[in-house]
Amino acid sequence: MDEKKKIIIVEDDAILRDVLFEKLERSGFSVDRAEDGIIAMEKIRARRPDMILLDIIMPRKGGMQVLEELHADPALKDIPIIIISNSGQPVEVERARELGARDFLIKAVFDPNEVLEKVKNILEGKDQGKAGWDIRTQMVGGVAEGTTTPAPVASVAQAPVATPGQSTSGSASAQTPVNAPTVFILVVEDDKFLRELLVRKLLNEGFVVENAIEARVAFEILEKKKPSIILLDLILPGVSGFEILARIKEDPKLADVPVIILSNLGQKEDVDRAMALGAKDFMVKANFTLDEIVTKVRTVTGV
Repeated sequence: MDEKKKIIIVEDDAILRDVLFEKLERSGFSVDRAEDGIIAMEKIRARRPDMILLDIIMPRKGGMQVLEELHADPALKDIPIIIISNSGQPVEVERARELGARDFLIKAVFDPNEVLEKVKNILEGKDQGKAGWDIRTQMVGGVAEGTTTPAPVASVAQAPVATPGQSTSGSASAQTPVNAPTVFILVVEDDKFLRELLVRKLLNEGFVVENAIEARVAFEILEKKKPSIILLDLILPGVSGFEILARIKEDPKLADVPVIILSNLGQKEDVDRAMALGAKDFMVKANFTLDEIVTKVRTVTGV
């Protein structure tokens, strides 16, 4: 039996780190985790992994410093590295390429299956190398870049993620006072990976959360229970987020519910249209971390 390929995930956000860990472990890899560049280098030197998934912005030692250190070490420079970042500035992408990174993924533009496919292709020698980079810079879902206070790993396991249409609530939030009012959040997002990350994060923060992937399920939920706030994507199957927003604001029972748009769209006309329809705020996904989204929710709901 072939020895399992070893992968180290270097990511400071516990939720994203665990999602990637679980996906790769289930696919037969031997996976280790590091939350910053210093721990990462210790584990890389000790384990000599077959691949590294590397975040850029981390505490103590960032991803670029790790890349530079690996690139300068003849014993480590040939380990394939996939960058997973919330940023995709051309200078950053080019620097990563120069330092030997094999691919550069914008967080939540991808889903776990895409990461798995890229990992397998590189390990099996099927990737096209540097010339085959497919750097997609559209803003489709920043998830937790630069988080400085990630949720403990244990708390992720304690927070079940509901399937669309189900309700769940965080049971062990250290950040929500016991007597705080219950905040019910409806998340309307069709990207499974991003939805899971966001729902897990909100549950760990002590919120009650329901989620939907399209308009029909969203309005079934809204008929039964009025949320404290709605987090709404714009690009959805069938009915768009714009139409959902318009219908919400036309309904006297729901018109006062604050709606925050979380979208990969960021053109001025999209922002203006959403705000004109009554959105409370517009957040381009890749520009914000999960912690910043939670902070926005708390600010808007007053908890």
